[in-house]
Amino acid sequence: MIEYLKRHPEKVIGPLTEHIWLVLVTLVISLAIASFLTVLAMRSEKVSDLLNNIFSLVYSVPSLALFALLIPITGLGRTSAVIVLTLYNQYLLLRNFTTGLREADPVACEAAKGIGMTDMQILTRIRIPLARKAIFAGIRLAIVSTVGIATIAASINAGGLGILLFEGLRTMNIPKILWGSVLSAGMAVLLNAVLKMVEEKM
Repeated sequence: MIEYLKRHPEKVIGPLTEHIWLVLVTLVISLAIASFLTVLAMRSEKVSDLLNNIFSLVYSVPSLALFALLIPITGLGRTSAVIVLTLYNQYLLLRNFTTGLREADPVACEAAKGIGMTDMQILTRIRIPLARKAIFAGIRLAIVSTVGIATIAASINAGGLGILLFEGLRTMNIPKILWGSVLSAGMAVLLNAVLKMVEEKM
C-alpha cells in the first residue's frame, strides 16, 4: 500500500480530494434545503408528516436504483450524485430537526409567546438553541451517510474514492482496493467519532 502511494500519489490523493469536495458540496446544499423545509414543517403538522413520509420513501430506495433513475434526466457525473445524496440527507436532517424543535421545552416556548414573540422569533431564539443537540445529531448522521454513499457514486462517474475501489476490483489491483476501502471507511469512522465528541459536549 505505502509503495503504491509513493509511486502513484495522484491516484490516491486525487480521488480523496474529489470525495471531500462531493461531501462538502452535498452537505451545504442539504443544509440549505433542510432548513427551508424545516421552517415549512414547523408551521403545519400535516406538511411535516407529508415531507417526512416522502423522504422516508426516497431513503428506502437503493442508491444505485436512484442513480439509474436520474441518469436519463441529469446524466452521468457529479450533478446526479449530488442530487441523490441531497435527497437522502433530507430524511436524516428533516427528521432530526423537526423532532428536536418540537420537543423543545414547551414552558419556555409558552413564556416567549406570552411576552409577544412571533412564531419565527420563538423558532430562532428559543427552539433552535434548545434543540441544538438533536440538530447536530442529524448533521452528523448526514455527513457519515454521505461519505458512504458517495463511494457508490463513482459507479456513475462522479469521482471520489469509489473510483479507486471499483478500478481495483475490476483489475484485481489489491493496493487500489485497500486504499479505496481504508480511506472511505476511515473517513466515515473518523468524522463520526469527532462529531460525536462535539455532540456530547454540546
